[in-house]
Amino acid sequence: MNGNNDADLFKEMMADVAPISNDTVEPSQKSHKPTDAQLARQLAAQSLNEGDPEYLSLDFVRMIKPDDIVAFKRPGVQDGVYRKLRLGKYDIQARLDLHKMTLKDARTEILRFLRQCQKMDIRTVIIVHGKGERSTPPARMKSFVSQWLEQISEVMCFHSAQRHQGGTGALYILLKKSQDKKLENRERHMHRTG
Repeated sequence: MNGNNDADLFKEMMADVAPISNDTVEPSQKSHKPTDAQLARQLAAQSLNEGDPEYLSLDFVRMIKPDDIVAFKRPGVQDGVYRKLRLGKYDIQARLDLHKMTLKDARTEILRFLRQCQKMDIRTVIIVHGKGERSTPPARMKSFVSQWLEQISEVMCFHSAQRHQGGTGALYILLKKSQDKKLENRERHMHRTG
C-alpha cells in the first residue's frame, strides 16, 4: 500500500461525515441533590474519628487462631527497631490487661490507655488480650485487638510477646512519639545547631 491509496480510502470513508456545529456542553439546570442514604453515610464518616471508639468495628474481624503469632509493622519502621520489639528487648513502660472485659469495653479501654501513654510519652507497652482458647469463636478478643491496633495511627508496630510475658496471649506495642516530644526534640536540635 502506498500513501495515496490510504488517503483516498480515508476520504471515501469520511465522505458522509459532517462537522459538529456546536461542540460545547450545556450546563445542566438541575443541581445534584444527595440521597438521604448518602447524607447519612457522610454524617457517619464525619463523626467516626479517632476520638470516638466507634470507628473501630465490633461487627467484622479477620479471625486468627489462639496460638497464631501476630505481627504488624508500618512502612518506615526500621527493621532493627522492629526486631528489638519482637524479641522483647525494650523495657515495658505500661501494661493493659483485657481479661474479663467485653469487646466494647476493651475497645474503649485500649483507646484510653494508648492516648494516656502518648500524653505521658510512654512508647513501649504490652496489652494482654489472652489466647481465647475457650471463647466462642476461639481467639475472638485477640482477633479484634490485632485488627484495631492496625487501625490506630499512633501504633507504629506490634508483635506477639515472648513466652515469659504472655506469648501469643499478649502484644508488645511501639507507639509514635507524642507531638510535644517531637517539638521538644526539634527545638533542642535547632538550639544546638543554631
